[in-house]
Amino acid sequence: MAQVNLNHYQVVSGCLQGERPVDEQTLASLAILSERLDRVRQTHGVFSGIEFSSAVKDLQKSNHPVPV
Repeated sequence: MAQVNLNHYQVVSGCLQGERPVDEQTLASLAILSERLDRVRQTHGVFSGIEFSSAVKDLQKSNHPVPV
């Protein structure tokens, strides 16, 4: 299970570093990491201030076409 979690991080990280394109896998990994961050925030108020870096936020806001 830890390897799967690391893969989502690696996919998004690789995209941010320019090592891989923004593709369906990147957007799916970003969605999974976003959902997990939301769950962490809900566990306790101490985590409410945790957020993604500005680079990840920009990636979330960007409009990348994904082939269907």
